[in-house]
Amino acid sequence: MTSELFSPLPLRSGQTLNNRIAKAAMEENMAGDGQLPDQRLLTLYRRWAAGGTGLLITGNVMVHAEALTGPGGVVLDAHAPLKPFAAWAEAGKSGGGAIWMQINHPGRQVGSDMPGVVWGPSDIGVDLGRHSSRFGRPTAMTPQQIEDTVARFAVTAHRAEQAGFDGVEVHAAHGYLLSQFLSPLVNKRTDRWGGSLENRARMLLDVVRAVRAAVSPSFAVAVKLNSADFQRGGFGADDARQVIAMLEPLGVDLVELSGGSYESPAMTGRPADDRTQAREAYFLDLAEELVGTSPVPLMLTGGITRRATAEMVLDSGVAVVGMGTALAVTPDLPDRWRGHREADRQMAPVTWSDKALASAAGMAKVRHQMRRLARGGNPRPGTHPAIALLSEHRKQRASLRGYRAWLSASRTGDGGGAAVQG
Repeated sequence: MTSELFSPLPLRSGQTLNNRIAKAAMEENMAGDGQLPDQRLLTLYRRWAAGGTGLLITGNVMVHAEALTGPGGVVLDAHAPLKPFAAWAEAGKSGGGAIWMQINHPGRQVGSDMPGVVWGPSDIGVDLGRHSSRFGRPTAMTPQQIEDTVARFAVTAHRAEQAGFDGVEVHAAHGYLLSQFLSPLVNKRTDRWGGSLENRARMLLDVVRAVRAAVSPSFAVAVKLNSADFQRGGFGADDARQVIAMLEPLGVDLVELSGGSYESPAMTGRPADDRTQAREAYFLDLAEELVGTSPVPLMLTGGITRRATAEMVLDSGVAVVGMGTALAVTPDLPDRWRGHREADRQMAPVTWSDKALASAAGMAKVRHQMRRLARGGNPRPGTHPAIALLSEHRKQRASLRGYRAWLSASRTGDGGGAAVQG
């Protein structure tokens, strides 16, 4: 009997995914000159495309050139040339599956050494204890900056479709800008974007409306949403349930559930509130609370490494299984599962007592594997986390020099309010 993992999934837009396995977004930090995709990303995505996934979701692509999660971030705005993105889309579709671009704005989660802007719904900075100085101090966005940012998301989605991508995923999780607006801990506004959940969800809903209006009906539009922030008093499962219901009338194809933020890195399996998490499928319990009432198909990401776990997730009613780290270590894992084989190796979690530092080291280890794949090599999951973190730091410093020079040369001089063009 064929597993449901390998059954097709028709979506609202008319697209059909070949199977229920997706490569979830992982921030590659591999932008080439001009913050554009280059040969490394093409090689990486061809490797994943050949591995049997039904859907590849890119690492987050920035909608605002002056607001990046890191200096190696890819930017697709009104001024970016489309040819490199068309090559990226082609590489992602080379195995017969679909490729969606994750589109994002970091908001306040911007390094203190980065040029550009640090914005948030309010002027509340990232609290990482002794590591808090790693992030810039945000300024509360003006209504005009909010409206301009909504328009930037729409421009990026439109241009992603022009480049040949099959869809976009709007990132509203992990403590980035749209997630910040959703969080009552971060959003202290008293205007139409703050207070009630309806107001805190307004920016996300406006983004989705603008994106859906900017692309064709057959182009997929998804949203990545926290099932919970894993911070007391933060965005929770009941909030997620209500937001999913708000998204359904807007033509959303899929909602991916994850959780956490830089302050509470639950997406690495270590939330700040120490809530017990399963070793695999971190957010399955919360997903099971949501799937029964969700009017939109759900995708679950977080800690899935084995076929039995993936099938358990689908048995719960979730429509798509998302994997990140597992595919960075074993890029052909879906094909292995199809042949009833498992991964030869898995990456051990980083269990340092400093959760913020452990989260950074864990992400550095994953990016180390992606860089090896991008060079045409094979992963080496046994790399020591301290070595991966040091290597990441060196690469970030080099990327920062390049980003500073590029941004300085390309700035319009309007303090972050660059004109949005179609």
